[in-house]
Amino acid sequence: MLIHTQKKSLVQALSSANNADSEIGKKKKIGFVPTMGALHIGHISLVNKALEDNDLVVVSIFVNPTQFNNNADLQKYPRTPEDDISLLKNLKGEIIVYLPQVQDLYETAVSAKDYNFEGLENEMEGKHRKGHFNGVGTILDKFFRIIKPDNAYFGEKDFQQLQIVRKLVAVEKLPVKIIGCPILREETGLALSSRNKRLDAKQVDEATLIYKVLNEVREKFDSTTLKELNELVAERFLQNESLNLEYFEIADEKTLKTAKQKSKHAKYRAFIAAFAGEVRLIDNMPLN
Repeated sequence: MLIHTQKKSLVQALSSANNADSEIGKKKKIGFVPTMGALHIGHISLVNKALEDNDLVVVSIFVNPTQFNNNADLQKYPRTPEDDISLLKNLKGEIIVYLPQVQDLYETAVSAKDYNFEGLENEMEGKHRKGHFNGVGTILDKFFRIIKPDNAYFGEKDFQQLQIVRKLVAVEKLPVKIIGCPILREETGLALSSRNKRLDAKQVDEATLIYKVLNEVREKFDSTTLKELNELVAERFLQNESLNLEYFEIADEKTLKTAKQKSKHAKYRAFIAAFAGEVRLIDNMPLN
């Protein structure tokens, strides 16, 4: 496994990897898994999927400053590069780790580019995290142009982000296939997240309410009105003293717009964001 901290050496390594196979007329298929580190088995599942599909996989570990609208959240985001590298070393396959500093990617100005995601960026997370998706788009745009992957892998826990990335690729006409992978969960149902490392044992137990509520909404979706489902979720969180609900939305999977009425032609998904203390958790679940 190779580790690169500068994009120049990374580009050279990727070029060399393909030149080594040029004599037999074969180009290596490159997979890409972008992460912000603090890796868990959810990330590892993405890397394993990428290894199955590709000849070589690049894993980036980079806490991107332009997608944080809260500086305290940025500073507290868990950073465990040594543990991350140890996890990746246990995997079988050709892996390159890209572990850059901010200056290597942003050079002169640490700022986000403005993108037109055709309204996807204004729903849910966009309402509560101003500029977040411009930051996501900016860093992924940079990564895609540096690495030039054939395939890139994203977990469905950040489903809105997944849809944004698909739109980014279309808008920027980038030749990369975006592959969404299922949410991995603890036995309790809590979605795996790097932020879970900031939860104490009591908060981990209480956070399982998110999964329980999503399951209840899915079970009752066909027989209950949207208004009643929203009221049910609000009531469940009011009964809990430890989790603070930021938002609950039932939205169209394609447009991410809040559902006003059910249509048999649309696919719907329930989205939740809640705080356990200072730790912000998100989750979602398909409904039909």
